[in-house]
Amino acid sequence: MKDLLHKILYTGIGFAALTEEKAHEIVAEMEQHGEVSGEEGKKLAQELIDKAKHQSQDFRKAVTEEVDKVAGRLGWVRREEFDQLRQRVEQMESRTDEAPTENS
Repeated sequence: MKDLLHKILYTGIGFAALTEEKAHEIVAEMEQHGEVSGEEGKKLAQELIDKAKHQSQDFRKAVTEEVDKVAGRLGWVRREEFDQLRQRVEQMESRTDEAPTENS
């Protein structure tokens, strides 16, 4: 499931990068046909790029929220929580190992 989520997230990021390249291509083509001037083309390309980045951020946020919901329903813990619990267990184990026994 984690691999699937990564693929979805990378697809969104890849889409934004592809859109940036495609925006420049489209604007360059429009400039060649005289549909926009060089300055208008730069502005249009930047608007397209900004919109794609915004959509990519929205996509990442939506995926993260959905993953959090699913993880919560399944009872999964975040890595940070797991690491904190592991550290607490290790500390307790070390205290137990150091504690004197009844036969000592």
